[in-house]
Amino acid sequence: MEIELKYKIKDKALMSGILGDEWLASIEEKGTREQLFMKAAYFDTECHILSKNDIAFRVRMEGSRLVASLKWNDTGSDGLHMREEVNVPVDDPKCFIAPSPEIFGESDVGKDVIDLLNGRPLRSILEMSFLRSKFRIDTGEAICELSMDDGEIVTDFGNCRISEMEIELFSGEKEGLLRVGEKIAEKYGLEPERESKYARGLRLAIGCEGGK
Repeated sequence: MEIELKYKIKDKALMSGILGDEWLASIEEKGTREQLFMKAAYFDTECHILSKNDIAFRVRMEGSRLVASLKWNDTGSDGLHMREEVNVPVDDPKCFIAPSPEIFGESDVGKDVIDLLNGRPLRSILEMSFLRSKFRIDTGEAICELSMDDGEIVTDFGNCRISEMEIELFSGEKEGLLRVGEKIAEKYGLEPERESKYARGLRLAIGCEGGK
């Protein structure tokens, strides 16, 4: 399960300030700082059968890597996001344009998705690209990855900005993650981001599509 906190970041100056925070630097795992350009495409059928069943089908370029993901059962509140997920590395760059659900055929959820699609073709419904600045921290209670994402969500019906912080739990207890988030949010006056990037893009794409 993926467990992470999301917060809105109002501008690049705030982003830089948090990345240079002294307390975070004191618990940072040295050598884990990294910047990656990420580009993701999300796929569904013409009738949006996956999103109607709370399933996201994503293919993402992470630097030089290409990873296909299924995410489902997004729960949580007030900026806390908990999702089931399965990730599969892929080698064929064509998957970014026309992926096959057979990518996930070895997992139970993948088999369920294949049955749900029942041969219906997939199409890209939205894309996003962003620069991710990240590093890992160890509080003694939890090991987390803190990421700053700066970029854009793109749909056929309009775009929206990405400017957010994610703190993902790698190991330890959820309470340790929450304490990290609370401390940073209080210090910098951050608001929780209650929607995932996918949910924001989907609302724009499907909402506009339904009214065209």
